[in-house]
Amino acid sequence: MQPTNFYRPTYAEIDLNQIKMNILNLKKHIHHCVQVIAVVKANGYGHGDLEVSKAALEAGASMLAVATPDEAIRLRLLGIESPILVLGASPPAFAVIASEHDITITVFQKDWFLHIPTLPKKLKIHIKIDTGMGRLGVTTESELSLLLQTIRQRPDVLIDGVFTHFATADEENAGQFKRQLAKFKTFLQLFPERPRCIHAANSAASLMHKDSLFDAVRFGISMYGLSPSAYVRDELPFQLGQALSLYTEVVNVKQLTEESTISYGATYTAEKDEWIATLPIGYADGMLRGLSGQEVLIQGKRMPIIGRICMDQCMVRLDGQVPIGEPVVLIGRQGSELISIEEWAQKLQTISYEIPCVLTNRVPRVYTS
Repeated sequence: MQPTNFYRPTYAEIDLNQIKMNILNLKKHIHHCVQVIAVVKANGYGHGDLEVSKAALEAGASMLAVATPDEAIRLRLLGIESPILVLGASPPAFAVIASEHDITITVFQKDWFLHIPTLPKKLKIHIKIDTGMGRLGVTTESELSLLLQTIRQRPDVLIDGVFTHFATADEENAGQFKRQLAKFKTFLQLFPERPRCIHAANSAASLMHKDSLFDAVRFGISMYGLSPSAYVRDELPFQLGQALSLYTEVVNVKQLTEESTISYGATYTAEKDEWIATLPIGYADGMLRGLSGQEVLIQGKRMPIIGRICMDQCMVRLDGQVPIGEPVVLIGRQGSELISIEEWAQKLQTISYEIPCVLTNRVPRVYTS
């Protein structure tokens, strides 16, 4: 569905039904008592935080998770009233705002409480345990005990949850995963009262390791229809539906003669007379220069991007003349052919997470449901 209120024909289409179906299938896979925390950080992994949040909540997610205080405040200002958890570090200055807006924050340092005043409303927190990720979190049992003692002196603070994050849940070798899970269970025994929400499983663990489900799972990359890794993709308990497609259209067609060059640096030289199409998308949109050589779909056929990708445009070698305005699929399906986000990731030698996140705001998001 091409947008009507934008003048450039480049846009991303987000199928919210696919997001809902991925959540519904996950809920069938896990125990009915396990809640789903929908991770919508980084603007919903580039899909749109508000629209994805609404779809996830409609599909049965009980909580949203973001990375930063600003992302949480944005959702509140946009009218989202459901529970929101900030997964990353929050400065002490945010504590008052979080309590006023009923935003749950992550805590992992006892000294953090030295810098916050008495709060106007009770602040909900989730304690982060570092069981082997080496990023944020309490690392020793004594550290956790001191943190719990500090919190007991704050009647304006409620321990709503505790969580950890797995470093290797998407890998075939489960040794590190099992060590982290065992360490997490040991730390849980130090809590005098069980917190309302214990969660450890990310997308990979929620799909592959039912022994890590606890009270809730954090459904991130796979909510958008992407596998956390090639190993998980081959072992999926149900099919994921990719939500994002990327479209544009041909804005110019010309026939170049043999030995003509294309784009900056003249890195591509025509070996014979060739038809060339110009597309209005470039690295300022998120089509990074490393995607030179990546194929696009035109008239249901794969055509390669040639030469260096420019900031705003790129060129494609055709197998014949096509009309101006011919639809082009950069990510998605056309006819019997499919170009996936994973294909882009392989071309760029990165992970699928990165691809939708680098699509810039210059690319409109259009939603279907």
